[in-house]
Amino acid sequence: MLSVVNADGSTQSGSLINEIVREGARPMPAAALEAEVNQYMAEFAAETDERGIAWWSASAATGCGQ
Repeated sequence: MLSVVNADGSTQSGSLINEIVREGARPMPAAALEAEVNQYMAEFAAETDERGIAWWSASAATGCGQ
C-alpha cells in the first residue's frame, strides 16, 4: 500500500512505522490458526469412525459422502 508521508514522518492514518507494523502483523493470526489446525489434524489423522472416515473431517460431522 502506498502512503503519502509528511515531513515529520507521519501519514494520514498516523505514524508510518505504525502503519508498516500493522500491515506486517495482519496475516499473523491467520497463519497461527492454520498451523494449529494442521497440527491438530496430523495428531488425529489415524482416528476414524465406524465408516473409516476421519472423525474430525467435515464429511464425518455432516454425513456428506455416504
